[in-house]
Amino acid sequence: MSKRVLQFAAAAGLAVSLCLPASAEETLKIRVIGQPLATGLVQANKERPFFENFKAATGLAIEMDYKPIDTLGIKDTEELRVLKSGLFEMASLRFPQNSRDEPALLGFDLVGLNPDYATGRKVADAYLPIADARLQKQFGVKLLGVFPFGPQILFCNQPIKGLADVKGLKVRTYDQNLAKFIESVGGTPVPISFADTYQSLSLGVVDCAISGASSANSSGWPEVSTHQLSIGFQLAVNGYVISLKTWEKLTPEQQAKLTEAVADLTNDIWAYSETLFADAIKCNAGKDPCTTGKKFNLVDVPVSDADRALLKEAVLKISLPSWAEVCDKADPNCVASWKASVGQVLGIQ
Repeated sequence: MSKRVLQFAAAAGLAVSLCLPASAEETLKIRVIGQPLATGLVQANKERPFFENFKAATGLAIEMDYKPIDTLGIKDTEELRVLKSGLFEMASLRFPQNSRDEPALLGFDLVGLNPDYATGRKVADAYLPIADARLQKQFGVKLLGVFPFGPQILFCNQPIKGLADVKGLKVRTYDQNLAKFIESVGGTPVPISFADTYQSLSLGVVDCAISGASSANSSGWPEVSTHQLSIGFQLAVNGYVISLKTWEKLTPEQQAKLTEAVADLTNDIWAYSETLFADAIKCNAGKDPCTTGKKFNLVDVPVSDADRALLKEAVLKISLPSWAEVCDKADPNCVASWKASVGQVLGIQ
């Protein structure tokens, strides 16, 4: 075959290849914002492996470029804005921290709403379609699934016997709803990032702080605390979102497989979170068995019936009214949609 013919064939082949659609097996790269490293075992043992092994585990031609948010120089309060700008395509979205940009996110986890995991799961399933529609409209992202870090409990660096002892103390909080509750019992809410809380407790910037038992254990909070009150203010519900622009690049089959994979992950985290919480409470107080964390020596303050009742009453007296005021300003249908979904499930009118 002459050189001229070879050159023509090569050129023709190139022309044909340029006209063909992208191969179904062409790998799509998705940049993912992950939970902070400091949040502990849910991030390390469930979330990170899921994204780093996604392509091999699912068989999808999708490579997840996963980076924990505390390694990116991005504030966790800015995730929705970053996604909307197109800098990242997917995120493990921190709901409380992003609730100032989208108040509807707090509807998953109002203070006192989720006293146990079973209730939390019912709330999550009922509210997910409502929150998804709102996020798609306002930020161009689709909500694929939600998960809990676990009950958010109280750590203090001085003796307490119950919620009444919070009066006059400075307490680290992470969203407006929780701050309102702390104010209602006489405390002073102080918004501090999770990463800065250890130092704040150590230096006396705050007297108490609220977070999950396992996350606190992983970050050494019991080193700078003396007491834990294991009443769950909230379940710390978070979720996985993907930009609609990226979602629409996927074939229906890819969309179905991604949705199924995220559902498997979130189901796994719901179960794992419950196991971690029970174990971390024991670890923090230096009790056995302690299998997932480091042993400390906190005083484990018994939760009284009065405190449980106070937290339950907070939903109708504090949490829902204070959230409704903020959320209905952003979306006049916010609370009506919540009552038609979550309210129906829990009997809240």
